[in-house]
Amino acid sequence: MLRKTEFEADFRIVLPDGTIKNIRSIGHPILDERGDVVEVVGASIDVTEHHRARADLEKAFEEIERLRDTKFSFIAYGDTRGRGDGREVQYEHSLIVDSMLGQIKKLASTEYPVKFVLQSGDAVQDGRDAKQWNTSFVPLIDRLTTEGDAPYFLVPGNHEGTTTDAGMRNYLDAVGALIPEESSRRRLKGHTTFSFGYGNTFVIGLDGNVAGDEAQYDWVKAQLEELDRTRYVNVIVFCHQAPFSSGPHGGAEVEQPTVELRKRYMPLFNTHHVRVVFSGHEHLFEHWVEHYSDSAGTHRMDLVVSGGGGAPIYAYTGEPNLEDYTNANAANKVKLEHLVRPSVDRGLNPYHFVLVRIDGGKLELQVISVDWGAGFKPYRSNGVELQDP
Repeated sequence: MLRKTEFEADFRIVLPDGTIKNIRSIGHPILDERGDVVEVVGASIDVTEHHRARADLEKAFEEIERLRDTKFSFIAYGDTRGRGDGREVQYEHSLIVDSMLGQIKKLASTEYPVKFVLQSGDAVQDGRDAKQWNTSFVPLIDRLTTEGDAPYFLVPGNHEGTTTDAGMRNYLDAVGALIPEESSRRRLKGHTTFSFGYGNTFVIGLDGNVAGDEAQYDWVKAQLEELDRTRYVNVIVFCHQAPFSSGPHGGAEVEQPTVELRKRYMPLFNTHHVRVVFSGHEHLFEHWVEHYSDSAGTHRMDLVVSGGGGAPIYAYTGEPNLEDYTNANAANKVKLEHLVRPSVDRGLNPYHFVLVRIDGGKLELQVISVDWGAGFKPYRSNGVELQDP
């Protein structure tokens, strides 16, 4: 012992039963007439509970700050399946992830850090094949959750195959730890449908593959009815299939999930003033706006199709026939505007993701494109406020 001053040291020990203890040691040196240390008097104290209490307190403070958070960003995108799924990491998706990580790093020290990522489905080509998840998709998501420290939420698309035992098993093996536990009130038992809140925003992840499922509809309805709207000013929904689109899954084609979304969920979303619905399924970008009225006044809901996460790009095929929908909702004076149409030229529909900035009740959207599509400006710029002038 060469130190001649008092000292403190904190360390951990592992007991034979595996229990970890936090120990603080305090020492005081005793010197002889020559000033040499001849003895050290001290004590070691078990401060495990103190450490645990401090950690709990810090966690509580973090939770309070999270609940108060009214300024932040999040990312939305979809359709990452690749041609080489099961053989290699998804190349186009990797370009998206690189750009996302760049945005996360860029915004980390600003008022609007990225707090989570929403993926609207079709993670891999065939979700029943575990190798496709493990080889091509999971390594990229690990980068977002570790390097980017961003919670990641995936709802299944039709390619996940979650209506089969193998597809459901692989989906849960890949991302089950990233969504609310099945025992949570924020997860519908036996389903992949879930919800979560962050700051002043509440998010519902809807399984569009089973849009006609009665249990799912009742659960989503209850989630919205029980919601404290003084706390959750913004309600966001994301699902795979889109209520309205103009690619090969839309236009004149009306798939059954779209029928159910229009018939059941859109009136429900209007009743509860959902702000934005993010979807994929179409491998392109387009933006719809629905205006409607009720006893509280006139409202706006934005419907954003963002399916440019890496799957083969689609093109515009034509406008959907919305006459039946608008007639069925005439009492609420529903009007739809196709704010951004995709191009008939696939080369003008880039790989991209969407960055959403929340400032209280104000939402702004920025479309960030990559690779050959860099510089995409769907609004004469790449951004727009989600509100009427």
